[in-house]
Amino acid sequence: MESLIEAGFIAGVADVTTTEWCDELVGGVLSAGPQRLEAAARAGIPQVVSCGALDMVNFWAMDTVPAQFKARTLHKHSPNVTLMRTTPEECAKLGEIIAAKLNAAKGPTALFLSLRGVSAIDREGQPFHLPGADTALFEALRRNVRPPVELIELDLHINDPAFAAKLLAMLKKQGD
Repeated sequence: MESLIEAGFIAGVADVTTTEWCDELVGGVLSAGPQRLEAAARAGIPQVVSCGALDMVNFWAMDTVPAQFKARTLHKHSPNVTLMRTTPEECAKLGEIIAAKLNAAKGPTALFLSLRGVSAIDREGQPFHLPGADTALFEALRRNVRPPVELIELDLHINDPAFAAKLLAMLKKQGD
């Protein structure tokens, strides 16, 4: 996506899932690199960003998870994909990184927080439900996001249709 933005093919971004930052920070297998979230900021195009899947670091099959992570909360997503829950400390650092990236934006930017969970397995009764980690993420974002970035907090889960509708309405408003 970053290269498509840089090439001028994208006029606005609804960037709901920023999980690649977990892999970049912690050492998972699906990092998009340290420039993730920079292209739209530099291009000045409208962007609406959320914290989708910031609760998980990606690894391949369970037996590929590095030894130092074996005691962490792991979830077998499929035979070939294992997810690891981010810690409160990692979530706080992710909030700092994402805030810094968004604060550099030259165009309209909004950050949407889904206060009831950031992934399908981050809700009550699911394996990655860890309210303290989500709170650490949200508090770091609240402390570090600066105007003109608009911070919008919704008492919704990221997968709630109302969350998507509000996010897309903001992107449309930015593009008008």
